[in-house]
Amino acid sequence: MLAIAQDHRAQNDELDRGATSVAAGAERFCALTRELRPVAEMIRFVVGPAGDAVPDLKRKLPGRGIWITATRDAIADAVKRNVFARGFKRDMKVSRDLAGRLEDLLAKSALDALAIAGKAGNVVTGFAKVEAALGQDGVLALIHASDAAEDGKRKLNTALRRNISVRQREIAQIEAFNGVDLDLALNRLNVVHAAVLAGPASETFLARVARLTRYRSGKSPDSMSAVAPAEGAREINAPDANAPELNAPANGAQGNLTE
Repeated sequence: MLAIAQDHRAQNDELDRGATSVAAGAERFCALTRELRPVAEMIRFVVGPAGDAVPDLKRKLPGRGIWITATRDAIADAVKRNVFARGFKRDMKVSRDLAGRLEDLLAKSALDALAIAGKAGNVVTGFAKVEAALGQDGVLALIHASDAAEDGKRKLNTALRRNISVRQREIAQIEAFNGVDLDLALNRLNVVHAAVLAGPASETFLARVARLTRYRSGKSPDSMSAVAPAEGAREINAPDANAPELNAPANGAQGNLTE
């Protein structure tokens, strides 16, 4: 009975016991919705040196923290409802644009992983090279710049459908970044389309894009697969038209970025 009571109190305590208590598959109490959710669907915050709310994307920063559902709407609502001051039980400095700044950090995190995958030789660019890559095994994702021409996207989507082996497994289609983002991440000019090949850095990139997608849309990327434009593919969409445009991977953002 004592153990049950202690567990109940832990679930209803908005402050965690510190980053060292975070384990794979764990759940945490959302300070906004007051519901238990998997940590993979949440963002941890700690108090910074200036008394501000600092996102802890690695879940490793020292000190006790609070957890909030990892969607843009949830973070914006938490700011509006003064959830950070309530959760930390102290006055807090919280930017009104915390939701937008956090989106920048998540986008930069994904683009950093794409850059590492590119340096490892796991990213193919150029229309002809991408089309050829789609006819082979080992492709994990097809990237279109969010400002790419529809004709080019349609041709490559058709090439993706032609590959029988690709149709037997799920290939992500990503339109989350514009051409400038992709140019800077891959250190190349005029990146419009790219194929992401298998590799550890590529898996990290896909995980971070999925996190960014969930943050922007409020939906799991898996729940979007039913409306994917190509068989065997799931689409990871471009930013919402009402969200701030991300013109560069860095965008002056700083934060705790690594997985």
